[in-house]
Amino acid sequence: MDDTLNISGLSDDEEHLTSSQVLQQLEEIWMNERLSPNLMVCRSDITDCILEQIQEMEENISKAQKNELKVSLHQLEVDRIRYMLSSYLRCRLEKIEKYASSLIKEAADGDQSRLSPEEYTFARELTSGVEAHLMSSALRLMPKNLQSLNLQEYAPSLDRYVFLRVNSPEEGVIVDEETDQNNGDKIDFEVGAQHIMRYKPIEHFVESGVVSLL
Repeated sequence: MDDTLNISGLSDDEEHLTSSQVLQQLEEIWMNERLSPNLMVCRSDITDCILEQIQEMEENISKAQKNELKVSLHQLEVDRIRYMLSSYLRCRLEKIEKYASSLIKEAADGDQSRLSPEEYTFARELTSGVEAHLMSSALRLMPKNLQSLNLQEYAPSLDRYVFLRVNSPEEGVIVDEETDQNNGDKIDFEVGAQHIMRYKPIEHFVESGVVSLL
């Protein structure tokens, strides 16, 4: 198997990654997605490459001698990768089902990076179906002033505290964005350090890979 994979949507320096590097990125986005309160930016570039890698590994396994130990080990690795990928996609689906309306509003406001085209279509159809069901089963029977429904108000809380590990150094990180940036509490991120912080001030550090959630 060619150990170098081409990933579209990345910078020139990151465009060609080895299969092991792609797997490391899958583990990273999987853990961050599971532990973040909101839906992370869609990384279909990684998932598409992982699917290609799984297919190629399974083709190689089918051609090998079934009684060889390395075949069993390769199959275990395929199962492990498939589990991480399935768990990652399932976690995203659960968040989309939970916060579909607010995600659609974000996309309408110009931030479409969190949803793939397929996820956006699913969220829009889900929201339309829920609104139609509630209107036909309950809201239409209520007084006019109680028939309004605003599902967009149901959004994830970014004030939840999370554990994080620092991957890249960063100075002057504001602990609380609500305070004055000149007088507010600040800390320096040192590589390998672990912290517990509110998610909102460090959301962009998670997205950029400066920190990882634990």
